[in-house]
Amino acid sequence: MTNISIKGVGTYVPDRILTNDDLSKMVDTSDEWIVTRSGIRERHIARPDESTSDLCVKAAERAIKDANIDKNEIDLIIVGTSSPDMLTPSTAVIVQHKLGLRDIPAFDFGAACSGFQYGLDIARSMMVNPSYRTVLLICGDKLSSILDWEDRSTCVLFGDGAGAMILRKAEDSQSGIIDVIISSDGEYAPILNVPAGGSMEPASAATVQKRRHFLKMEGREVFKLAIQKMSDVIALILARNNLSIDQIDHVVPHQANVRIIDAIAEKLEIPRQKMRITVDKFGNTSASSILLAIDENRRNGTIKNGDVILTPGFGAGLTWGAAIIRLL
Repeated sequence: MTNISIKGVGTYVPDRILTNDDLSKMVDTSDEWIVTRSGIRERHIARPDESTSDLCVKAAERAIKDANIDKNEIDLIIVGTSSPDMLTPSTAVIVQHKLGLRDIPAFDFGAACSGFQYGLDIARSMMVNPSYRTVLLICGDKLSSILDWEDRSTCVLFGDGAGAMILRKAEDSQSGIIDVIISSDGEYAPILNVPAGGSMEPASAATVQKRRHFLKMEGREVFKLAIQKMSDVIALILARNNLSIDQIDHVVPHQANVRIIDAIAEKLEIPRQKMRITVDKFGNTSASSILLAIDENRRNGTIKNGDVILTPGFGAGLTWGAAIIRLL
């Protein structure tokens, strides 16, 4: 497999902050109820005129600046999202246009909250092709656009945001992507989905009236499976690379719920001080959550270049995966 360096990381969240107290004025909930069950205290919500592509472009611009490259060096754009600007064309081509780029491939992929792991694996697979030396990977979602703001079981958990990473073929033997494992099981598709709006249940007056275009989740089942699948894939990727948790500098899990993170740490005996948590500030931002957590901890000096990072994820599909990366 081609050695790939991580040249730059950039993230973006909208300016508007929605606190738990704000939500308590919208639905039957409270700050204590939300914090106790999820660890979330606030989340960022996009303006009505901000689309997923807008969030992605701002994250991409910051990643390009962080990588210190000319944007025209980018050979490929891939975007992981569950809330595309529209069904077609892809959000990636809209991002490409807004970045002022032309004549390079751009496409979306859907892996929900496991999008970061899926995106890394797609990127490294495609970078075997000599045509792709520099790849822009973006994970972004405007989840507020598919939330039912009358359903307290879901609307309190999610936020909007985007993260981007510049990947480039390494000029030495050290790789930024050490390993990636991804998997899925469609048996569990009904427990976390947006039922209407696709070819199975096209949009109609009835689907709108029945609120079928909003995210639906069986929370208890998702909670249990998230712990199981992320624990299993962490153990698998460590064993495959002959690594122990002591050789990992940071564990940056998908930021869905602090209780899930705590349960995984306890189950696998991962020291709590290795776990990087930002769910309290951003909520669950789907595929961008790991990039937001990496960037936040990088800017505050906790994560440094050269550190080895383990990033497990889990999302609708069901999908799950883990990556071991090194910031170079």
